[in-house]
Amino acid sequence: MLATTIGRFCRDESGATAIEYALLGTILGVALAATFTILGDTVLALFGVGTGGASDTIANQVKLIPQ
Repeated sequence: MLATTIGRFCRDESGATAIEYALLGTILGVALAATFTILGDTVLALFGVGTGGASDTIANQVKLIPQ
C-alpha cells in the first residue's frame, strides 16, 4: 500500500505548473532585489533624494540644451 501511494505521488504532475511559476517568480524577485541593491546607490546619486534631486538633475540637463 505504501509503495502504491509513493508511486502514485511520483507520477502525479498536477502541481508541476504551479511550482514552476512559483520558482520563476522567486528567481525574478531575487534578481530584482539584487539589481536594486547593486544599482541603488547609483540611482540615488543620479537623482538625489526625493523630487528635489530629480528636478535639479532635470534643470541641469535643460541648461545644456542649445537655445
